[in-house]
Amino acid sequence: MKVLYFHCSSGISGDMCLGAMLDLGVDPEYLLKELSLLGLEKEYEIDVRKGSRKGIAGTRVEVRLRDHGFTMYKGKHHHRTLGDIEKIIAKSSLPENIKNRSIKMFDVLADAEAQVHGIKKNEVHFHEVGATDALVDIVGTAVCLEYLGVDKVKASTVELGGGFVHCEHGQLPVPAPAVLELLKGIPVSMGRVDHETTTPTGAAILMANVDEFTDHLNLNIDKVGYGLGKRDMVIPNVLRIMLGMQKRENGSKDPERTSNMQQYIIETNIDDMNPEFYELVEERLFGAGALDVYKTPIMMKKSRPAIQLSVLAAFENVSAIENIILRETSAIGLRKFCIEKVMLPRKINTIQTKYGEVTVKTSYLNGQEIKTKPEYEDCKRIAKEMNLPLAEVYREILKSPE
Repeated sequence: MKVLYFHCSSGISGDMCLGAMLDLGVDPEYLLKELSLLGLEKEYEIDVRKGSRKGIAGTRVEVRLRDHGFTMYKGKHHHRTLGDIEKIIAKSSLPENIKNRSIKMFDVLADAEAQVHGIKKNEVHFHEVGATDALVDIVGTAVCLEYLGVDKVKASTVELGGGFVHCEHGQLPVPAPAVLELLKGIPVSMGRVDHETTTPTGAAILMANVDEFTDHLNLNIDKVGYGLGKRDMVIPNVLRIMLGMQKRENGSKDPERTSNMQQYIIETNIDDMNPEFYELVEERLFGAGALDVYKTPIMMKKSRPAIQLSVLAAFENVSAIENIILRETSAIGLRKFCIEKVMLPRKINTIQTKYGEVTVKTSYLNGQEIKTKPEYEDCKRIAKEMNLPLAEVYREILKSPE
């Protein structure tokens, strides 16, 4: 499995991301050619150059805006809504997968800005982050990710910085409110420097593309790229990206070691709902992407018997899970927290038995096979078809050679 890892010890911004991608080996000419399909070349030019930060060599990418026929580093940015941006991307000749990835990044950014400003998503005016340079950063990142053809994207704890930053609304404390909104539930650190190290654009890139946030990396590294930030700081102002191979958990002849991933638990206590409702609630929760749903009997205040409803989900499905719980149950509130999940790598095979083909799952620890279990649904089907005890079906299948 081909994995891309964002090491965000000095944060992340759109320009640093592009610089790291090019430093990693993305063809600059290919990137410029794809970006030209947006039809915005008259609004900007891109400067790509080699440099270093604290002795670490890397690539610096700078988007220079054009205004009234001359190039400028700071000028009047275009204020665009999410609808404006979607139209620009949709009308372009970019491949559909790049269009979809780009719109997803802007969509999560619009969600955060709307939450911060207390308005609807389609009313958000992106100001700085909706300007031409952000379109280049975000669409350029989508181009690079598709160019690299990775199977999974991971990221480390994200450094946010400190101090204050100047923006359209004046001086804001670092991290900017939109950054905090975007990175809720994600491992972050703050205060290593008195500057903004993670921008809203950088945070949106992570939230729309990263499958797992972890500081525990199990990767055979093939390439490393460094994207340089615009200023020197007391720490190296670089975004490091690593590209390498990780063996697949399913179907691998040599399974990887135990893996860690971050997911969410969403919980609520219910003491006043018809228990018949739980079946449909669970069905809809699984339909919305829940990884697990379970109920725990508890005693609440005044000795009331109740049920604690718990749902395990990945970050991208949390919002849908929350809506189902609040709409479909009697709960008027819930709680959620990020957890680190430890999983044994596993291999799923189909084996021949006296009953026909059966799916079997084998789990491994440190490369050693430790558990084998036939698929329950297959065993249940066989037991019903042959009128056999389920335990007997299990015993026979486990005796079958692979």
